[in-house]
Amino acid sequence: METERIMDFYLTEKPRESVELTLSDGRIITGKRGGRLEEFVRAVQKPDEPLVVGAILDGQLRELTYPVGQDGRATLLTMQDSDGARIYRRSLVFLLEVAFKSCFPEGELNIDHSVSSGGYYCQVSNLPQFGQEELDRIKAAMQELVDQDVPFVRETVPLEEAIAYFKQAGEDDKVRLLKYRQRSDLVLYRACDTRDYHHGYMVPSSGYLKWFDFYLLGQAFIIRFPRRHAPSEVLPMESYPTLLRTFKEYGDWLTTLGIHSVGSLNDAIQEGHIDEVILVSEALHEMEIAQIAAQIYEARDRVSVILIAGPSSSGKTTFSKRLGIQLLAKGITPFALEMDNFFIDRDKTPLNADGHRDYESLRALDLVRLNRDLKALIAGQEVQLPRYDFITGLSVDGAKVQLIKGDVIILEGIHGLNPGLLTDIDPKTTFRIYVSCLTQLNLDRHNRISTTDTRMLRRILRDARDRGYSAADTIGRWESVRAGEKFHIFPYQENADVMFNSALAYELTTLKPLVEPLLRQVPFGTPEHIEAKRLLKFLEWFLPTGTDYVPDNSILREFIGGSILTNFELWTR
Repeated sequence: METERIMDFYLTEKPRESVELTLSDGRIITGKRGGRLEEFVRAVQKPDEPLVVGAILDGQLRELTYPVGQDGRATLLTMQDSDGARIYRRSLVFLLEVAFKSCFPEGELNIDHSVSSGGYYCQVSNLPQFGQEELDRIKAAMQELVDQDVPFVRETVPLEEAIAYFKQAGEDDKVRLLKYRQRSDLVLYRACDTRDYHHGYMVPSSGYLKWFDFYLLGQAFIIRFPRRHAPSEVLPMESYPTLLRTFKEYGDWLTTLGIHSVGSLNDAIQEGHIDEVILVSEALHEMEIAQIAAQIYEARDRVSVILIAGPSSSGKTTFSKRLGIQLLAKGITPFALEMDNFFIDRDKTPLNADGHRDYESLRALDLVRLNRDLKALIAGQEVQLPRYDFITGLSVDGAKVQLIKGDVIILEGIHGLNPGLLTDIDPKTTFRIYVSCLTQLNLDRHNRISTTDTRMLRRILRDARDRGYSAADTIGRWESVRAGEKFHIFPYQENADVMFNSALAYELTTLKPLVEPLLRQVPFGTPEHIEAKRLLKFLEWFLPTGTDYVPDNSILREFIGGSILTNFELWTR
């Protein structure tokens, strides 16, 4: 009888109408059961604090329209967080798309690469002209939508319905991509009369998108948005002509390859032509490296030092060796000087704001000795170089080196383009190269591929093979890596004489089957799992390929293994 009474109690007891969310800072917010997460957030959102655009709820990334059905733990995401920044920027692109279609129904909008000052480079086609007047119309239309606070309605539709919609809308690149989708449905977002899919969550409505601006660039433009460290401010626009030219060259490469989007890349795999894509992509790389070597050869009477810099996992090591081979073929002997060997003793390393040793600081290098040794080497003197002992943390004696006339020094490191590195060396005697993986192949016209994502996937593979790190380890360190790049590398990229784009049109199809098993091992419930899940969903859009056609001197081999250049050393005396 007692058991029956207890069962009757549980069957008749109604769940309470409210639920509680415990925030990461210990605060508890209460709201109606089944209410949208947005309604809970309103209780703690303050006007002078960064805008909350999403949350991590019980270990899962959620958008603000998510219905909260039970008590849980939540971490609120603002535009200062990586996931929050992606939500805001993705939503802003959708708002731009809606406004553009309302202003120019016959025009075509292409969202291209990112710019370092916070924005996306956008190209317009199928319009007789495009200038400041047309751009002002788009901006006014976007601002009107923001003022109206138009809902972004999430809809899950059958895949066939989505394909039919995009076919009728003339979005051929989306139709081509969706025919390879493995799932039977697709999430679309709708605002006014526009529907589209975007690879990730959105804000609930246009009213959230208060911060944006535009910058006209020829017949293209840049839509600008806040950076994470200044979430309610659009920073001044910086000039980046060298980077823009490099992106344009890569776009021309994609045209040469006939690969305009991931859908056309998948077509090449499906039709058995991926070998051609790989071989031509690699030939274009070799041609570019040969052209850089030719520029150095033409300036051989004045150039004594080649400086190479770029962000993590850009393939700088392989590039440096391939450039050295090209120089050898032209009769120039390169000497590789390792910047890391000029570290000061560990106990003298400067500290960062957190009180930890900052090995990425320019002041972590013995700049006086670096400049003195370089000047002596250039003058043909014998030099006792230092060697940094990473075990003891001490600078000890390294090799004795003496160069002869015509030799050239290759100095590669994160500070290679920083004007504070070689203050005693005549800039006219240096040749500066910026190397980065500037992915320009996009999923479709409105869904870009982040260059950062490609580099992180490369690093996950290399760290697993060479350092024994798990994908979770690499993902966990990535935020600090990116912070160092933004401070030490990106501000100086325009100092380069040339830029080399190490991206390969086919590489994500090759990385996919190798990196997916590593990403699936990231433990659930960790911050790294959220990122791994995002990357896995992104990789779903690519058909996989093997590594058979990847040349053994490819930059990609630096990350997937099997490089013939692993043990190749540039000439030393």
